[in-house]
Amino acid sequence: MSKLIKVLKLESDCQRGANQNRSRALVAGGAGFLGSHLCERLLRDGYDVVALDNFHTGKKNNLNALLRNPRFMCIEHDIVNALPSGLRFDEIYNLACPASPPHYQADPIHTFKTSVLGSLNLLELALQNNAKIFQASTSEIYGDPFVHPQPESYFGNVNTHGPRSCYDEGKRSAETLFFDYSRTYGLNIRVARIFNTYGRRMQPDDGRVVSNFIVQALQGKDLTVYGHGLQTRSFCYADDLIEGFVRLMNAPNAPAHPVNLGNPSEFTIMELATLVIDYTNSRSKIVHRPLPIDDPRQRKPDISFARANLGWEPKVGLRQGLARTVEYFDTLLYGGQLAKGATAS
Repeated sequence: MSKLIKVLKLESDCQRGANQNRSRALVAGGAGFLGSHLCERLLRDGYDVVALDNFHTGKKNNLNALLRNPRFMCIEHDIVNALPSGLRFDEIYNLACPASPPHYQADPIHTFKTSVLGSLNLLELALQNNAKIFQASTSEIYGDPFVHPQPESYFGNVNTHGPRSCYDEGKRSAETLFFDYSRTYGLNIRVARIFNTYGRRMQPDDGRVVSNFIVQALQGKDLTVYGHGLQTRSFCYADDLIEGFVRLMNAPNAPAHPVNLGNPSEFTIMELATLVIDYTNSRSKIVHRPLPIDDPRQRKPDISFARANLGWEPKVGLRQGLARTVEYFDTLLYGGQLAKGATAS
């Protein structure tokens, strides 16, 4: 029998098998790119871990190694719907929402519901359990910013009715819910604003710029750059980001505001494209396409608070992280044969 256990069996197994001396964590979106890394980290840290995912964008194969661990279980469930009754957790991480434009724009209403109704369901679960709860928010909160770099105090410049709004406004609404639950009920919340992240377990069809470029380069296709490619992004390797999650959740005092987590090293999209071509030994050319609606011109986190209060900052630079990510995609798509020599750190 598969260990991707259906909800009813999982409830009873969780309640029977939990070790009362270990903390229990729920990771909503646990089969996703970041969620699976977080589950892995929490297991290493000694938690009993339950992943919850509807598998719309999360992948079951991200959990293959974890399913052999007796302290790990998985619920197939959509957080938009009422959660199973009787679940008990000490910590809840909400990472459940598509995060790339092609995925969240494919069903914008469901995306918005995931951020709002899903957050409400998890907040109520945290309230019932007196559990700490973490919200994976986003740098998209800042929209196309007029303040650079972006501090947590900046309210942003977001289009409320554009094609990206289902994600941007959904995440803004989720932040509102989290802080209202904190003020109203004293709930112990942690909210992270995540900047561009990349690494192992991204999907080839992820739709984000790092995965797009690497897959195009490995396939010998032209790299698609939108606009002139002078817009900037700051790219954080997944392992660094997960360390930030854990430090924020474990901080003795809950910050009274969201916390930026990202790499403050800033690159233009053209610089990224050139690096990817170099690291894949590709002969791909760069082609330009019209800039999408509401695409931010610049994005760079001010991580002063995380440095000072969490002792956190990224350790993996873009070149080192790209080498690892190219190796991952090369192995995934071609068994590691295509980009030999492209992965030296």
